[in-house]
Amino acid sequence: MLETASPQPLPDVPLRTLIVDDEPLAVERMQVICARTQGITVIGTASDGQAALRLIDALGPDLVLLDLTMPETDGLTVARRLAEQPNAPAIIFVTAHDEFAVEAFDLDAVDYVLKPVAPDRLQRAVGRVVARRGARAQQQVESRWLEEFWVPHRSELVRVPATEVKRIDAERDYVRLHVGEQSYLLLQTITSLEDRLDPARFIRIHRSCILQRNHVSGLRHEGLGVWSAETADGQALRIGRTYLPEVKKMAGR
Repeated sequence: MLETASPQPLPDVPLRTLIVDDEPLAVERMQVICARTQGITVIGTASDGQAALRLIDALGPDLVLLDLTMPETDGLTVARRLAEQPNAPAIIFVTAHDEFAVEAFDLDAVDYVLKPVAPDRLQRAVGRVVARRGARAQQQVESRWLEEFWVPHRSELVRVPATEVKRIDAERDYVRLHVGEQSYLLLQTITSLEDRLDPARFIRIHRSCILQRNHVSGLRHEGLGVWSAETADGQALRIGRTYLPEVKKMAGR
């Protein structure tokens, strides 16, 4: 494998790490190296694959330093089992054998470190784990909010970008999406939909109404504590008292 000289990031919180190896001396050596490695903390050790799977289930480590060749349940088998699980820990294979590298990376291992392990080599591998976790976390943030709706219309499904939805009204177990002069019914409650909408883009003004923030042209005080949101198409929509403080924040009040 080719190594790069670029610096690797370190986590704000150390990666909770499990060492798995059937050789006691190898475990002891790895513990010493881990103690000198930034960004990780050892939370346990296992001497075989079955014990590793039990500890992973019990402890929920962020990282597993996994030997390949172990009796009965070997490292590849452990990795295959973990690949079937959601939120599985990252895996760095640590082995004296280089012939399993292709299969290891097919199992989404982050790195493949050959014994005897050099401290700087393990540090680079840990950096790769951190970089991958950061990339996946960013993907989760980016994909958390709905970017589009697929709604039934006549005999087809219509794609509606979230950026084009100006208003969402509750209609019992449905919501109505207003897009220009057109509207679409979607089988979903307004509360469950609100949880999936980007709060930087949408704001709920009433128990039965959500507005795109850019569609709000102003706020109007009607008297006696009653406020309305004026929209870009000239409507005045009543703001519920529960939602008024959050709506007023749009105007810095």
